[in-house]
Amino acid sequence: MQPIIVLFTLPLVLSIAAGLHAEESAPARTARLESTLVELNKQIAADPKRADLYDRRGSVQFQLGHIEESIADFDRQIELRPDQRAQHWKRGISYYYAGQYKEGREQFEGYQTFDASDVENAVWRYLCMARESDARKARAEILRIRGDRRIPMSEIYDMFAGKATPDDVLRAARDGDPPPAQLNDRLFYAELYIGLYYESEGDARRAAEHIRVAADQHKIGHYMWDVARVHADRLQASEKAAAEKPAEKASAQQRAK
Repeated sequence: MQPIIVLFTLPLVLSIAAGLHAEESAPARTARLESTLVELNKQIAADPKRADLYDRRGSVQFQLGHIEESIADFDRQIELRPDQRAQHWKRGISYYYAGQYKEGREQFEGYQTFDASDVENAVWRYLCMARESDARKARAEILRIRGDRRIPMSEIYDMFAGKATPDDVLRAARDGDPPPAQLNDRLFYAELYIGLYYESEGDARRAAEHIRVAADQHKIGHYMWDVARVHADRLQASEKAAAEKPAEKASAQQRAK
């Protein structure tokens, strides 16, 4: 296990588990993460006061799609290290996927006191607010961000602020003929946040399209790629459940005859 790395901005993410293995198959990735989880369980049992172990296990829990379990581990980490509460953006993302939007909003508001130059923090607070109330209120109260020079973060911010379009974001991502690896990173973030933007606007079809492009076509070695992948997996599970309902209903009607 690598020692824990304190994260200072959303993109400077810990490359645990899937981060360094972005090209592996889904079954291999799951097997590796489950093996990592077993090892972390052993380490925590042996040393239950190590806050960094809970951060690592919470991250792996999220990567496996165990959202509530990730929150429990992040909470325990913060109990042991209260000074890390404000900076814990991963906890805020887990809150979002758990449907705990108020808690997520408050987490990202806390992060703003730690780093006021991160567009992604403003976006995730916006996403929580859009679910907690509505997109109009989220747009009116979007956090003010200055100094995030990453491309295309400025356009992503403007998109959520109502001053740019998804096409503007994609155009900015491709601008300047960047080398392939850099272009891939730019397009990942563009596609992820366009997908999340459409989700906040209630356009489920376009949201799913862009989230899947981010997860499937623009893999990066960062925790944020796991966010896209977990999101895409949840969409797939939801679609599968919806497709199975008519068959289950027909089967129940057939048995009732």
